[in-house]
Amino acid sequence: MLLATGCTAGIKNHNDTVMPTTAGPQPTGLVTSAPLETPTAGQTIPVYWLGHSNDAVYLYREFMPAPTSDDPIVASLRAMMTRSPKDPDYFSVWSKPSRLGASISAKNVITVDVSADAFGQKVDAGIAQRSVAQLVYTATAAAAMAGLIDTGTTVQVSVLVDGHTGYNAFGHVALDKPQTRDPALLAPVWIIDPANGSTYHGLPLKVTGQGLSPTGSLSWTLAPVRNNKVGDVYLSGTVAIPKGPGQLGPFTFNLVPPLGSYQLSVFISDPAAPGQQVGLDTKVVTLDGQLASPAPK
Repeated sequence: MLLATGCTAGIKNHNDTVMPTTAGPQPTGLVTSAPLETPTAGQTIPVYWLGHSNDAVYLYREFMPAPTSDDPIVASLRAMMTRSPKDPDYFSVWSKPSRLGASISAKNVITVDVSADAFGQKVDAGIAQRSVAQLVYTATAAAAMAGLIDTGTTVQVSVLVDGHTGYNAFGHVALDKPQTRDPALLAPVWIIDPANGSTYHGLPLKVTGQGLSPTGSLSWTLAPVRNNKVGDVYLSGTVAIPKGPGQLGPFTFNLVPPLGSYQLSVFISDPAAPGQQVGLDTKVVTLDGQLASPAPK
């Protein structure tokens, strides 16, 4: 059995208020559809964060403990605006709101009413666009997982600020009409488990996530981490996405390295971009345990 026993914070070296600049084209728009989450009776809430990957910023999802108060949508949005992600590559520029509410109409429209103080951070247009999309993804994920909406039809999110429409979010995005999930902003690869900073007892280490690639497979590497420095690649390989080329879907594989701390990386090896790690996602994990005893015959 694998047991997560802790999480550590990383050191950020990003400027989270502006989109990264790069000499070449950014690998955005790889995802063409963003299906909703499925209903579940778990004790967690979904939260989407912004996350750095190479020279791009995408949307990534984490799960957090559910509070005892607040409805599911408000709980997820409040966590998005007030709590910190587990992965140091993820971030949010939202500020704590003095007021936050949500409702759902019979036409599958989620209305979020938030106070203007939630938009207190100064950011550029790229981060502003992604932050509004972060709210849309989080609200729709929470509603879908709680079984509050019809996931078979289009779900829209209307954002009111202090009860009014038309607010200019972060000074860049007009909130004058309902919005839907923008698949172009969803991360093309992300590792769901192990969580960043986790310590696991027992092997093998099971890696799960979701992604897409032009070839239908993703590449991965495992490199030791010592004194907060990542060493040379120790293991590498590929994993197939069962849904096939160009289709976003889950992946899973097992690793049995020696005990220690490692950086796990999963990325797209695109034949059109040789040598580049497109859509790179990384997690640092510590393995502290022994191989499980074989089952008795």
